[in-house]
Amino acid sequence: MPRDVYPKVEVSDMTIRALCEDDLPEVLDIERQGYSFPWSESVFRGCFRPDYRLWALDIGDGLSGYAVVAYMAGEAHLLNLCVAAGQRRSGAGRRLLRHLVAESARDGMSQVLLEVRNSNDGALDLYVSEGFSVIGRRPGYYPGGQEREDALVMALQTRTRVSGLLSL
Repeated sequence: MPRDVYPKVEVSDMTIRALCEDDLPEVLDIERQGYSFPWSESVFRGCFRPDYRLWALDIGDGLSGYAVVAYMAGEAHLLNLCVAAGQRRSGAGRRLLRHLVAESARDGMSQVLLEVRNSNDGALDLYVSEGFSVIGRRPGYYPGGQEREDALVMALQTRTRVSGLLSL
C-alpha cells in the first residue's frame, strides 16, 4: 500500500501516516520489545490488504509506533497497537488510538472493537479513558507462560466520538 493513501496528521513532532512494508524491520523490533508473544513478519505482511488499515506513528525522524486495524462488516477491529518502549506514557499511543478511531468513523465504521490482555493495566487504562467499554471476555485467548490468559473485549461506538476526533 503506498504511503500517500491516507492523509498525514501532524501534532507537535508526531506524524501519523500509512504504514508501508519498508517499515517492517522497525515494526518487528518494536513488536519484539513490546510483547512476550510477538507477531511474526509473515503475519504483518498478511495485513497489507484493502480491508485493513495500517498506521505508523513517527516521532521526529523515526518510527515509534504502529496500529493494525481490520475493517469487517461495518466495524473496525483493532488487532495490534504498539508504541516503542521509550515513547510509552508520552501520549503517543493515545494519539495513534484517536487517529484510528477518527479514520474508522470517516470510513463509515460504526464501532471499534479490540481485545486486550486482562493483565495489561496500561492499555486498559488508555482504552477506558478514551471511552471504550468492556463488552465481553474471551477465555484463554492469549498465549501465556504455562497457562493462556483471558482477553477483555472492548468496544467504542464511533458515531458518538467522531466530532471531537476529526479536528486532530
